[in-house]
Amino acid sequence: MLELLAVATITILAVISPGADFAMITRYSLLHGRRDGLLAALGIALGVLLHVLYTLLGVGLLLAASPLWLNLLKWLGAAYLVYIGIQTFRSPPLPAQPTAAANLSSRSRWQALRSGLLCNALNPKTTLFVVSTFSQLVSASTPLWQQAAYGLFMSAAHLLWFALVALCLSSASLRARLLQRQQQLNRVIGAILATLGGVLAASSVV
Repeated sequence: MLELLAVATITILAVISPGADFAMITRYSLLHGRRDGLLAALGIALGVLLHVLYTLLGVGLLLAASPLWLNLLKWLGAAYLVYIGIQTFRSPPLPAQPTAAANLSSRSRWQALRSGLLCNALNPKTTLFVVSTFSQLVSASTPLWQQAAYGLFMSAAHLLWFALVALCLSSASLRARLLQRQQQLNRVIGAILATLGGVLAASSVV
């Protein structure tokens, strides 16, 4: 029971802390709408499952013990955030015509899922969060099925939280007001994502 409570507490604290995942959800929810925001949230949850999977297989411990590989992951994640930030900063306003806007949204759905997945999967801080949770809070004698259940809880917590964020940010009234200033919005979100990438690149994860 204490183990479950510890895992749940550290997961909730990790989920609600602002970071790259939150910025990515903001980007897709405000610029592309509710569906893309929810798909980005699903991508983030799948990224967490990926971290859990390789941790249960033992790869996570090897990764965390190797500064070279962990720093490589850090640089890949930082480069991806900077790239998305620049793309967002430079992107033009969405088309005013409904049909064109709908086609653009259709093309962006896979991008939203992929962006959420890559944003989380390439984040070394998520790697360390998952690995440290299983190595320090979960007993080695805990059955594998129970460890897998902890991993599913971590993923579900990310999905629920970021889905809630997406639902709030994609409300019609809020989007209507903000999309009247799309150019400024693109630049603000793009600058935040690029800055997060720069901070990640400069930070120490080991």
